[in-house]
Amino acid sequence: MLRFTQDRRLLASAMPFALALAPYPLTGEALAEEALLDEEGYAEERSEAITVTGVRQAYRGNFAVSEIPQSIAEISAETLQQNGIQRLTDALDLNASVVRQNTLGGLWDSFAIRGFAGDENMPSGYLVNGFNGGRGFGGQRDAAGIDRVEVLKGPAAALIGRGEPGGSINLVTKQAELGRSFGTASIQYGSWDRVRGEADINLALTEGLTVRLIGYAEDGDTFRDHVHQSRWGFLPSVGLTLGPDIRLTYDFEKTRVAVPFDRGIVVLNDNFDTVPRSRFLGEPGDGDTVARATGHQLRLQHEFSDRLSLLIGGSLRDTLLTGFSSDAETVASRQALYSDGRSLSRQRRSRRYDARHYVVRAELAGEFETASLHHRVLIGADYDSFDYDQVFLRFRPPLLSTNPTEQQGNVIDILDPVYGRFPLPVGSTMMDRVDRQRSIGAYVQDQIEIGERLQVRIGGRYDHLTLETDNRLSHVYSDRQHRRFSPQVGAVYKLSKPLTAYAAYAQGFRANVGTDVSGTIFDPETSESVEAGMKITLLGGVLNGTLAAFQLTKSNVLATDPNAPGYSLAIGKARSRGVEFDLGGRLPGGWDVLVSYAFVDAEARSTMVDPNTAFQVLPGDPLVNIPRHNLNLQVARSFAIGEREAQVGAGMQYVGQRSGETGTDFTLPTHTLFRLFGKVDLMDHLELFGSVTNLFDAHWYANSYSPLWVQPGAPRTATVGLRAKF
Repeated sequence: MLRFTQDRRLLASAMPFALALAPYPLTGEALAEEALLDEEGYAEERSEAITVTGVRQAYRGNFAVSEIPQSIAEISAETLQQNGIQRLTDALDLNASVVRQNTLGGLWDSFAIRGFAGDENMPSGYLVNGFNGGRGFGGQRDAAGIDRVEVLKGPAAALIGRGEPGGSINLVTKQAELGRSFGTASIQYGSWDRVRGEADINLALTEGLTVRLIGYAEDGDTFRDHVHQSRWGFLPSVGLTLGPDIRLTYDFEKTRVAVPFDRGIVVLNDNFDTVPRSRFLGEPGDGDTVARATGHQLRLQHEFSDRLSLLIGGSLRDTLLTGFSSDAETVASRQALYSDGRSLSRQRRSRRYDARHYVVRAELAGEFETASLHHRVLIGADYDSFDYDQVFLRFRPPLLSTNPTEQQGNVIDILDPVYGRFPLPVGSTMMDRVDRQRSIGAYVQDQIEIGERLQVRIGGRYDHLTLETDNRLSHVYSDRQHRRFSPQVGAVYKLSKPLTAYAAYAQGFRANVGTDVSGTIFDPETSESVEAGMKITLLGGVLNGTLAAFQLTKSNVLATDPNAPGYSLAIGKARSRGVEFDLGGRLPGGWDVLVSYAFVDAEARSTMVDPNTAFQVLPGDPLVNIPRHNLNLQVARSFAIGEREAQVGAGMQYVGQRSGETGTDFTLPTHTLFRLFGKVDLMDHLELFGSVTNLFDAHWYANSYSPLWVQPGAPRTATVGLRAKF
């Protein structure tokens, strides 16, 4: 959080006004970028580009956050460290507009922003330094190496291209910082004998060459029986100056995750105590599912002047996920559990998902005047290539009408499980296919200052998209091309120095992967978004925020075809609308605060029969795993114990009731989780830190696909560690 000293009387008088306008949180780093103080104590917006350790941010341009007609929230590395957060999924819980979705047994990141998620058969896409980085199968993203998490709400297709209408997540990584050396190293121990080591060392080799070495390794059990996890990663960055105004940055990624595939628990007749939350219903004999990732990023930044800059970059990322799993059968006609309440029929699946994704791009950012108008322009182009090679095998229990034996049904007793009771069944090939996407895009954006108060943004992006599917199982090859223009318009009006109103309209799209059973490639998923709100900056940055109202619609939504595994069906339209409330800053007495609330009404807008469940979906039915109410609160205070610095903090998360299965009335209950965290300096350059999550050991459920695939949340979890700095 931003550290500063302010007049307490002035703060007290401003607090009611700020709370009434529902401002939104920025981290300390973002606040520092956002504002400078004038002689009256108000914030003067910077005209410099927002940068990360000297690296210009793609797609952002030369704007303060308050000048952008879009809601943007940022979660800093300091906040992640305070809370002991080590996964991107847990980091996103801090923003109420983002909620968890089905994570493929804990093997990928999946989330919805403003009520909309992407393809349920793919991980959620996210950006890494502006490059698409979440489309592959490298496992859940670790928080090591993240400098901040940006939640860019609303569609960004007019600049970035493909994406969900609810928004995009951009991970800004820790870059090599030129000209100085520093570092940290930590070791920690947590519940279920989890041990983790982490290091971040920045070495200035010469005045113009710096290497930053970041790595982590983690090993231990989990609260789930027979679920042991192991993960490691190496994330170095190299910074090189090629001249006074030219910088070259190279980032490398090498990670590995090994963990048993885990579909969670079963819930019968809405009884969430059907089995203990620790009970594993797969087969330990399936072994680990392993996810690997290798990535490269190279960026060249040239500042021609304070009004013109060029950013050229490229990214390449290879991912591979392989493994077996034993999953509860979800079709009632094959599920023995509904007959006796204890015999769970299970499929057995084998996966090999291999993906390669590379992007090249160039962006020119400039400023100029025409008559009395000041223009800030972005012009860019990119090429995006994504190859997805998937081989999927499945064994499925026979129909109950054939009176199968327990071995034929691959049955496990949920009340008294005996693992390895039967030989592991061998599946048949259900999918052997390669999907390819190629896209060439160009975009332009102009934000025009009209007088001292009004700014208008216009822009758009043109994409030429080629989709190919080579089905090696059916020997059917399909291809299709799409051309699309995605426009955006917006306006920002400064009502007063601390208060800005904004409004925006945009269209977006996301290419749908795969085909229907006949081999036909689907039209892209399309969307429209309308958003309006207010941004506020008070007392030189002591309080910052946004109140936003939005409505999103999208069409050509896909779901899995139950009668043809590996294929999809188009199921119709959906709409999401709501209000967001966020607040961040420092209160008198040194208390840092973070508040994030979202009300989201996300629902189907088409009548259909859901292909996954065979249940009918009607307009107005809620979308799965989307709560109407979501709230996160956090307070922290730094103080001194003698000559040593210390910090304590607490947080609370409330998640409302959610639909747990499309087309039925199965719901996940509300939950409220509390957390504590703190740290203290033991001596110079050495601190003791710790955290406790789910303080009161609440029973909660992270997400659900059906009552037979429910992911329980972790019970009370404690972590303690030592961190050395130099």
